[in-house]
This record gives sequence, C-alpha cells and structure tokens, in this order.
Amino acid sequence: MNRTARIIGLGHHVPARKVGNAEIEASLGLEGGWIEGRTGIRSRFWAEPDDTLSGLAAQAGDMALKAAGIDRKYIGLLLLATSTPDHLLPPSAPLVAHRLGLEKAGAVDLAGACAGFIYALTFADGFVRLHNKPAIVIAANILSRRINPTERASAVLFADAAGALVLAPSGDPDHGILGASLASDGSAYGLIHIPAGGSNRPFSDEIDIAETRMTIANGQEVFVKAVEMMSRCSREALMAAGLSASDVDRFVPHQANARIFDAVSKALGIDNERIVKTIADHGNSSAATIPLSLSIAHRANPIQPGEKLLLSAAGAGLAGGALVVGV
Repeated sequence: MNRTARIIGLGHHVPARKVGNAEIEASLGLEGGWIEGRTGIRSRFWAEPDDTLSGLAAQAGDMALKAAGIDRKYIGLLLLATSTPDHLLPPSAPLVAHRLGLEKAGAVDLAGACAGFIYALTFADGFVRLHNKPAIVIAANILSRRINPTERASAVLFADAAGALVLAPSGDPDHGILGASLASDGSAYGLIHIPAGGSNRPFSDEIDIAETRMTIANGQEVFVKAVEMMSRCSREALMAAGLSASDVDRFVPHQANARIFDAVSKALGIDNERIVKTIADHGNSSAATIPLSLSIAHRANPIQPGEKLLLSAAGAGLAGGALVVGV
C-alpha cells in the first residue's frame, strides 16, 4: 500500500489586541480608508507585551491536536514555520513541542518567510508518508515587533497570528499533497529584508534600531514578482496533480495583499467564491496566513472529504510555491 498523509485537525490563534486601520492611518498621517483601499485590510491583531511566539504557536497547535483527537504520544514531528522566534538561539520549536506534551516528537524551526508554511507542509507530508507517523505543522509570527512603525509600506500590512495543521498516515491516494511546485528567486533577495541583526551585520551599539526592523524596498516589484511566482507555481502544482483550476474547491493563498491574490486568482481562472480570504480582519501574518485561513474557513464552512485545495505563497527571499492538497 502506498501511504499518503491526510489532514485530521486544524487550529489557529490570534492575540487579544485588535488594531483598526484608523490607529495606523493617524500615526502615519494617512487619510481614512487609505489602507483598506490599497491592501484590503481593515484590521489586524497585535501581540500584547506578555505574548510570546511560542505561546501563540502552542495555542494554535493545541486547538489542532484537540480537533484531531489523537494521542499526543504518537506525534513524530513538529515543524514551526516562523520568522520571529522567541530567541535567535535556541529554536522555538522544541519549547512548543514541550508545551504541547509531544514527548516523542522531533521539533525544528523553518525560516521560510511568507512561504514557510508551504515548505513545512511539504516536508511534513513526506515525513508522514515515509515514517508512518503523524506530524504537526505550525506557522506563527509576531510581526508587530519587527515592523518599522514609520515605514508606510510595512507598517500597514503586518499582523500577529498562528495557524496549525495535523497530518496522519492514510492509504487513500486522494489524500495529502497531490501536486507541488516550489520556487526561489535570489535575484530579488533584498526586496523584503531586515538589514541588521544577522551574521553579516551583527547587533552592536552603532546599529540604528531602525535597521533591525523589516523594510520593503520596492512594493511594486514585490507585487509583480509575487503574482508571477504564485501563478506559475500554482499552474505547475495543478499540472503535477493532473488537475485544472476548475477542479479546485478552495483556493487558499497567502494573505499578503488582496490585490496580489486577486491578480493570481484572475490569472488562474478561479472565481471569487472559491477564494478563502481572511486578510480584511486579520492582515498579513506571513507564514501563518494559510493555516489560519484554513482553520477559520473550516469553522465557518467545514472542509468536506474529497475537496481539493490549492495553497500558494511567495515572500522574502524570494521564496514561494504552491501545493494541491486532497482532503
């Protein structure tokens, strides 16, 4: 029997503090409605001072594990997709696994920026198929602590959230990843970045605090490249699955900016009714947006057996990809 990996649990968590556009527009001197008109965002959630990345991740993971109804001793792997770990060292995933009571699970962080969940799910799917053990994928970020509040391009977009998904072995060939396409474009490495704090420019007394925060060098170029990468990878993933866009029940794109995923869906020929959208209320939490959106959508309109999901993302690096997932 050829093993596959099926989704058996979804979860999400956001901080308590909800931040409307008016607060950010006032701080940046923007007219009312400016943010929503350009991004599709009305509000987002930001962490309180005592919130931690590992805490958000554990909350989402706990929800997914409870939904899965699985004994936690059987989980073999936890992958945490994040750009904002609790500390630069050690990785946060072992702490999250400990908090979730995953006593027999390996755990590691993945720094894939906005595409982190796509990569983590790809790796977890392979682990489940190879080792016949369940795995949990969590994507979480506290981006409110990484943005430069005076830079309009990033200050209006980013949010804090966590989403999680539990995979278990299956013998059904229609379960799990049916088609995948991963991509990178290092020529655009500097479009979205944090200038200082890495090994090239380590922290020092001479470093301006602004250089340790995220910056978007050219928003229009990010838009063009993200649309191209997400559209191309989606077509390739569908081709690998032997499916067409008309076979997709739900398109769950990274919630970077409503203009980006609207352009991608138009390029693919996917109508608006099949797009899962959470950006209006939750903003852009990078890698967390896809599992967050899956969990929220499942609560509102349960995902049914046999559905085909198309997931797609692109982000800093540039790194991106798309997956066709059978439920």
